[in-house]
Amino acid sequence: MDRQAWIAVTLCVIGLVAWQFYMASHAPRVQPTAAVATPSASPAPEAQSAPSATPTRSPVGDAAVGVAPAPTPAESIETFEEKIEPLRNASVELRLTNRGGGISEVHLLNHADEKGQGAVVLNSADHPPIGAILEQPLARALPEFTATRQADGSVQFERRTPQGIVVQKRFSFVPTADNEDNFVTEMQLDFRNEGAAPYTAAEYFLALGSTVPLHPNDMTVYTRLVWFASGKVKSTDVNWFPAQSYPVIGVEKRGPKEFFQERVNSGDWAGMSNQFFTTLLTPLTAKATEVWARPFDVNHEGGRPLLGLEGAMGMPGFQLQPGETNSLHFQIYAGPKIYNRLAKLEHGEAEIMNFGFFKLISQALLNFLNLLHGWVKNYGFAIILLTACVKGVLWPLQNKANKSMRRMSALAPKMQALKEKYKDDPTRMNTEVMKLYKEHGVNPVGGCLPMMIQIPIFFGLFSMLGQAAELRNASFLWVRDLSQPDTLFTIPGMGWIPILGNPVVGGLPINILPLLMGASNVWLMRMTPNTGDAMQRRVMMFMPLIFLVFCYNFAAALALYYTTQNLFTILQLWHNQRQPAPVLDIAPTTTKRARKGRS
Repeated sequence: MDRQAWIAVTLCVIGLVAWQFYMASHAPRVQPTAAVATPSASPAPEAQSAPSATPTRSPVGDAAVGVAPAPTPAESIETFEEKIEPLRNASVELRLTNRGGGISEVHLLNHADEKGQGAVVLNSADHPPIGAILEQPLARALPEFTATRQADGSVQFERRTPQGIVVQKRFSFVPTADNEDNFVTEMQLDFRNEGAAPYTAAEYFLALGSTVPLHPNDMTVYTRLVWFASGKVKSTDVNWFPAQSYPVIGVEKRGPKEFFQERVNSGDWAGMSNQFFTTLLTPLTAKATEVWARPFDVNHEGGRPLLGLEGAMGMPGFQLQPGETNSLHFQIYAGPKIYNRLAKLEHGEAEIMNFGFFKLISQALLNFLNLLHGWVKNYGFAIILLTACVKGVLWPLQNKANKSMRRMSALAPKMQALKEKYKDDPTRMNTEVMKLYKEHGVNPVGGCLPMMIQIPIFFGLFSMLGQAAELRNASFLWVRDLSQPDTLFTIPGMGWIPILGNPVVGGLPINILPLLMGASNVWLMRMTPNTGDAMQRRVMMFMPLIFLVFCYNFAAALALYYTTQNLFTILQLWHNQRQPAPVLDIAPTTTKRARKGRS
C-alpha cells in the first residue's frame, strides 16, 4: 500500500477505537439519588405526562394519594407473612403470592437458565407481583390477600377494603389444543361494592413485573417496556433513563430520569421484555390508559453493573353503586418470545418481537427456518440449508453480476486511459466513461444488484436471529448456544477492550465464527475482479475488518449464516472465473445505429 492507503487505514482504525470507547463510557447506569420521588412530585420528563396532583382514591383503598410520599409498610399496612400458592401446568409454574394478590415469580419449566441449573425465572419477589393493583407505581407496600384453591384448580385471592369494597382475583390457565407451550394465564378481577354508599375509583395501575438482561454482554436495547395501542407498537428501553448527551462533543442534552410515564390511547397490551422472554398483560374488557417504568440495578455474577426494568400499566377508573360489581378480564402471557405461539394470540401480541422495518422478511425466514429444523432437527444445519436456499434463489442474478464485474474489469485499462486524457475535465470524463459502458453493453451497477437484494435479507435475519427464542441453547458442532457468540476461550487481562460499545467481561473472548467470517470476506474480496478507482479499492479492502469489529460479538447463528453465504459466493465466483474471459465486442444496438448513420 502507498502512504495515502496507510493513512486511510490508520484513520479508520482510530475512528473505530474512539467510537467504541465513547459508547463504553456512555453505557447506561443508574444514577444515585438521595430519595425516590413519587410521579406527582417529580418534573415530567420528555415523552411523559405528569400525573395529577389532585387527591385520588384507589380501588384497594390503602395507598397514599395526591402528592404525599409513597407509604412504607409501617405507615399504612400491617406486616404479614407472605404465602406462596403454586399454579402449574406442563410448561410453566406460577408462584402466586398473597402480597398484593399477584404472580411473584414465573418458572418456565422447559427452558433452562444460563447455568443450566434450573428453570428460567421471570420477575422476582424483589419487585411488585404481576397483576398487583397499585395506586402509585413507586409504592412498595402491598396489602394482604387471602388465597383459596378452587375446585377447578384455579387460585382465588380476596380482600375487603375499609370502604366495603371486596376485591377478588382469580388466576387460571387457558387450555390449549395440544397442551404444549401453554404460557397463557387468565386473570379475572372483580370489584364488588358491599358498602352502603356509592364508590368512585380513580385510575389505577396494574404491575407488569420486571425484566433483566440474560447475559452480562446483552445489548441494552433488549431490556425494555413495550406497549401496543391504536395498531402501533411502541417501547422504551433502559438507555432512556441516564443523562443524555450530544454525540462526540459530550454536552449534556438532559439530566437523568427516575421513571418513564406516558399516556396511551386505547392500549391493547403492555409488557416487559428482554432478548428472549416477555411478560404481557392484555386487558380483554377494557383499554389501558397509561404506561410506566423504572430502572433498577442488576449485578451479574462476576460481571459489570447492568440495568433491569420494572413496569406498570394504567387502567381507567370506575363507579360502583351499592351491590354492583365491576368485572374485568385480563390475559397474561409469561414465557419465551416464540413467534408461532405469539401469533396465535388475538390482540397483536406477536408485535413484541420487534422485527422492525423488515418484519415480513424476518417472519418468512423464521417460519422457513423452523420448517427446516423440523426436518433436520438441528438449528445449525437448518441455518446452513436456509443459506443454501437463499443463495439458490439469487444464484442466476449473481451469475449476471459476476459476468458484469468481469467485463468491468476488462474495461479498466480503457477507463484509466479516459481518466488520464480528461483529468482536467471531470464532466467530459464522466460522459466518455458512460459512453464506453454503453458501447460495450456493460451495466456499471449490475454487480451491486445482488448485494442490494441481500441487504434486506441480512437485516431481516439480524432482527430474527437476535430475538428467536428457538435458537437459545441450540448447539452446533463446537457452538454451545447459537443465540450467543461462540466463544471458545477468553484471553484474561484484556477486558478493557470494548466490544459493541460494552467492555467485555473477564477478558477478550475468542469467537471462531466471526473470525472465519472475516477470513472468508478477505478471500472473497481478493477473488472479486477489480473495479472502480484506486481509492475505492482501498476502502473496500478495509471493509472486512470493519464488518468483523461490528459483528464480532453478535449471535453465532448470524455469523454462521454470513460465513456460509460467503463460502457459497466464493464457490460460485470460482466457477464463473473458470468460464472463458469476456470479449469486449461493440453492443449490437450501437452497431445497428452506426450502420444506420452511414446509410
